[in-house]
Amino acid sequence: MDWDSVRDVLQRVDVRLFSFGGTAFTLSSLLKLALALVLLVGVAARLRHWMVVRVLLRFQMDLGTRQAIGSIVRYVVLIVGVLVILQNAGINLTTFNVVAGALGVGVGFGLQNVFSNFISGLIVMFERPIKVGDRIEVAGVEGVVHEIGARRTTVVTNDNVAILLPNQRFITDNVVNLVYLERAVRLRVPVNVVAGTDVDLVRSLLLEAAASNDRVLLEPPPSVLLLSLGGGALGFELVVWYQPAGCTRQQLQSELNYAISHKLKMHEVRNG
Repeated sequence: MDWDSVRDVLQRVDVRLFSFGGTAFTLSSLLKLALALVLLVGVAARLRHWMVVRVLLRFQMDLGTRQAIGSIVRYVVLIVGVLVILQNAGINLTTFNVVAGALGVGVGFGLQNVFSNFISGLIVMFERPIKVGDRIEVAGVEGVVHEIGARRTTVVTNDNVAILLPNQRFITDNVVNLVYLERAVRLRVPVNVVAGTDVDLVRSLLLEAAASNDRVLLEPPPSVLLLSLGGGALGFELVVWYQPAGCTRQQLQSELNYAISHKLKMHEVRNG
């Protein structure tokens, strides 16, 4: 069988399926269109990876900034690429005016959260209230930002559990970013002892407990506040400074509580 015969057979098999945008689609044209879209997605993903790990790294940008710029470039390539592919396929793009109108109605009713999260993701990428590697607290979740996407942000908790938070949370909720200022933060540890205890002794023991912990910074120095005298107990507060990138607040407070309890027990000081 010669090539002309093979081509005739393929043309007879490749029947017309439907028409859209003034273009008749066949099985082969649909396969070509699908292949072009798959290649576009792959090229956009590789371009984003190349920019993050190669190009933008030369400008000494942090990982969060590089990922944000790479994601924006990827979205632009996808949008422009889809338009070019559709035009080359012979589809009249004005046909999508009806689709755009229907999409607007859909956004108004059922897709408003998706659309809101997408816009919120762009705002987070541009304003950068958080970035990859930051330790944050939002919506009752505390952890380290692992990835910032277009619709959601991945936060890894202290239990090494990944939680996917909608980006809208970072726009509407109060977000605590412990490393935003790149400075040490303060931790307050309350301590109550029975009334009549030597306050100077308690102050000395609390400072010794703080000094025994390597996570506690020497500058600013730890301090002890006497907050209450009334009732059957004396209320103290140990104030220390630490770097939040090195440990969690709960971890440091637990270590200090253990050290304080040990110091008080050695000197027979009872908790109030």
